[in-house]
Amino acid sequence: MMTAAYLTVAALIVVAIYFCIRYFVRTSQRFGGERVIICPETGRQAMVELDARHAALTNLIGQTDLRLEHCTRWPIKEDCGQDCLLQFDVAPDDCLVRSVLEKWYRAKTCAFCKRPFETVQPIDHKPALLNPEGMTVEWTQIPLAGVNEAMASCLPVCWNCHVAHTFRREHADMVVERSVH
Repeated sequence: MMTAAYLTVAALIVVAIYFCIRYFVRTSQRFGGERVIICPETGRQAMVELDARHAALTNLIGQTDLRLEHCTRWPIKEDCGQDCLLQFDVAPDDCLVRSVLEKWYRAKTCAFCKRPFETVQPIDHKPALLNPEGMTVEWTQIPLAGVNEAMASCLPVCWNCHVAHTFRREHADMVVERSVH
């Protein structure tokens, strides 16, 4: 009789731990990622990252406390009041860099094949950029502070064209150019 009670209590504890961990991971993902904000001090855009683990832990107890983990204005302005955190209450998902990039690609076509961008894949087959030097680059090669400059000076490139041009650049001896006849 006691063994069944212990097993029931143990099973309930395991289920509770499972749901707490699952909730923590989902909340961390919600608060994670680079975001574009308007700095209240300068009135210009800045890139920030929230402390996702701290936000998720405080969300578990019902009082979500947001604080910055990284900002492009640091280390010079690291002791600022972090008033920019108020912007996350207004438009939390619109601030994500992923959302900003999806909006940027939305009405554009590939610089090479001219196909329109219908959806932007966040994990696989990510679109790239054609920089002013004529090279295609992935977004991961651009520092957070340079995202706005890249959107202003580069052209969008689809995944297929990026892979083809990268192969042509890195393995020129293996590429055969044929006439269009």
